[in-house]
Amino acid sequence: MNLSDYCSHDATGLADLVRRGEVSARELAEAARAAHEKVDPEINAVVEFYADAETVKGSGEGTFVGVPFLRKDIGSTEAGRLQECGSRLMKGNVATEDSYYTTRAKGAGLRYIGRSAVPEFAFAGFTETLLEGITRNPWSLDRSAGGSSGGAAAAVAAGVVPMAHASDGGGSIRIPAGWCGLVGLNPSRGRVSGGPDSQDSLFGLAREFVVCRTVRDMAAALDVFSGPEPGDPFIIAQPERPYLEELQRPTGKLRVGLARTPWGRVPIAADVLAVLDETAALLAAMGHEIEEISAPTDPEDIMIGVMGGFNLGLADMPALARSLNKPLDSTTMEPVLLKLTEQTLAMSPAEIVNIFEVMRKIRHDVAMATQRFDILLTPTTPVTAPEHGRFATTREDLTAAAFSEGDTTLFTFLGTFNATGQPSVSLPLGLDANAMPIGIQVVGRFAEEATLVRVARDLEVARPWNALRAPVHAAQ
Repeated sequence: MNLSDYCSHDATGLADLVRRGEVSARELAEAARAAHEKVDPEINAVVEFYADAETVKGSGEGTFVGVPFLRKDIGSTEAGRLQECGSRLMKGNVATEDSYYTTRAKGAGLRYIGRSAVPEFAFAGFTETLLEGITRNPWSLDRSAGGSSGGAAAAVAAGVVPMAHASDGGGSIRIPAGWCGLVGLNPSRGRVSGGPDSQDSLFGLAREFVVCRTVRDMAAALDVFSGPEPGDPFIIAQPERPYLEELQRPTGKLRVGLARTPWGRVPIAADVLAVLDETAALLAAMGHEIEEISAPTDPEDIMIGVMGGFNLGLADMPALARSLNKPLDSTTMEPVLLKLTEQTLAMSPAEIVNIFEVMRKIRHDVAMATQRFDILLTPTTPVTAPEHGRFATTREDLTAAAFSEGDTTLFTFLGTFNATGQPSVSLPLGLDANAMPIGIQVVGRFAEEATLVRVARDLEVARPWNALRAPVHAAQ
């Protein structure tokens, strides 16, 4: 299989070829390695391509049988493989068990071939680390691929794999999907288990899923990864039918809340607003009812609640360093992470309690402001992919407060729904004047991914994006 053929298929299409005997899992892994060798020197998206990728054992059946798959270097674990979390502190760390996510992935036939780059401990929307360097956007190498699933998104956008593991605690699936021209769904809280040891990750802010190119891959992946596991903190309402079946069902008439004004201090760029309006017009032409909405919650609450929840995740860093017999200093952690850790360890009990109270307030405020709508339509981010370094954790000059304020202000459309637990998907619905992807976010009611599947399908049909390719691409 040549690279042009390999890159012309989504994950569903490649699996179909394997089932028909037209290509083998080994041949797909060989194509993925060739793609990696061609583009990764430019984009730096893959921190490890397994030496045994072509011969790794895998299921001979399943939804994605034989499809090459990258694991994000944090979160879901794979027994016997490195997981370094983009940090010098974790260098050499080997996972001891497969997570529930990994078990489901392998059961569906996905073949793990390597690890994708992340910012240190997945803390930023910019994938830049002292351990692995800068991950670059295949659409423009001087622009960020986003984060924290930046390596996953850059690899998919450049054709290394058709789909990759990703996770999202404050926009970390949707940011890189928006900036790299991909489909990026963050499922409802509880839809995908983080177990056996990370259920309700980051106090319910974070969920694991994938980045991909097509809505059918998104729907199929939901069918693979959805469902409760032992130890999950609660059981979300289960879907009425497989998500793939939703692709054949009518959408019906929806009430759409349209966000045309900023939810933070960063104005919406003119090109982004134009694509947002075009998307709203498409939905109106389909018969949906459109109504403009203002910010449903205070942007400052997002900084306190979402970044506060993230920061609390650093409270165990001293214990982690001791368990690894390593120091917790500038030789093992990046400047911003050290400052955030110090800030977290200095929090009073009242400040910690306030974080959870603010998250409760966000959930209430958003519910009250949006309860009459079936979906919300927002920019994924107010701007397209910016230059590298803006809010990188490697910057010596960034204070903890400046990082928290800047990071959450740029991603306020996203972190809001990590707090509420609602499903939301970024779709690649346009390009700006510099031919950079513009992501538009569709947000559903809690536990109603089925609605997002149908709406995303409708928009993919109305404005197809699968033929769009980044300038740095394995098939070029």
